[in-house]
Amino acid sequence: MTAGPGSGDADVLAANVAFYEAVERGDLDALEKLWVDDVAICVHPGLAPIHGHKAVLRSWAAVLAATPYLQFVLTDVAVETHDGVAVVTCTENLLSAADGMPDTVFSGGHAVATNVFRRDDDAWRLWVHHASGVQRRDG
Repeated sequence: MTAGPGSGDADVLAANVAFYEAVERGDLDALEKLWVDDVAICVHPGLAPIHGHKAVLRSWAAVLAATPYLQFVLTDVAVETHDGVAVVTCTENLLSAADGMPDTVFSGGHAVATNVFRRDDDAWRLWVHHASGVQRRDG
């Protein structure tokens, strides 16, 4: 994990981890508290941007309803903070299981993510999450 200049990097990284842990647990209440409550923006891999706190939370509810198991291993984590805004970039190494599949069938994938946090009420809140799938190149 690398951290760039700026104060509060550890707090931002903790908020970033809390986001992924809430998704892994399927905890919509925690997700609601982590996002800013106004102009949140989310881009799931391969989909159009979703704008607005309620719409973003509905999108996560749909993801969680369709995916009974999600586990993230984050790598290449970097953070930059400046004037109440922080940007965290990372690689999401994802292990998931699809609804209706046997308990022994899992799928893996990778995405790069940019998570933008805003200092709000003495806490870092997620403002923008943008994840893009990554194709593996062999050779």
